[in-house]
Amino acid sequence: MAASSQIRPLISCQDLTKIYVMGKEKIRALDGVSLDIFEGEFVAIIGSSGSGKSTLMNMLGALDQPTSGQVTINGENVGTMRNNKLADFRNRTIGFVFQQFQLLPKKSARKNVELPLQYRKPKVRDASERALHSLDLVGLKERADHRPTELSGGQQQRVAIARALAGSPKVLLADEPTGALDSKTSNDIMALMQDLNRQGITVIVITHEDDVAAYAQRVIEFRDGRILSDTRREAAA
Repeated sequence: MAASSQIRPLISCQDLTKIYVMGKEKIRALDGVSLDIFEGEFVAIIGSSGSGKSTLMNMLGALDQPTSGQVTINGENVGTMRNNKLADFRNRTIGFVFQQFQLLPKKSARKNVELPLQYRKPKVRDASERALHSLDLVGLKERADHRPTELSGGQQQRVAIARALAGSPKVLLADEPTGALDSKTSNDIMALMQDLNRQGITVIVITHEDDVAAYAQRVIEFRDGRILSDTRREAAA
């Protein structure tokens, strides 16, 4: 989608700096980063190891705080939130997808998808129905009662995506979501994310792979803690 100065960004990062102290050395992982992400965008954040993209992901997911600067998500300054409120905000606003799936091996696909809903207050009464709906969105409703060990790697990642979608988040944030998959399965997962984005879900993918970034409408490249380029383009068909 085209950004507009008249539309409030879904996520706004203002002059973010993140410094890690390792012994006597200070590492500047982010160096004055400012960017806006708008509702409905499909954004790939790309860069080599040590470029700052993973540190930025932690800021976009409200998992870490910058040394200086401000992150606003869905109109909320996450830097001012207490821990309990911040955890609830993440649960309701951001759906996380990770490289290693992070599914509970002894639980069914449906129970894994229900997991983030169990921490909601008040209690979500239709958690099982929501889980089934999310599994249906990723084409796995018929595998709802299967455990992760009974599913392929691609199917496990689809369950992880369904889990991220179960709480109707504003943002789907995926960290190297195809890193543990073969190339064909990777393409299937990225095509699924592209389809979810077409349905209106804001998608942010952190990756070091150009093939993965090619599915996005906007590609932000990082180097040495700074934005090297920010390009909007048509997504791959």
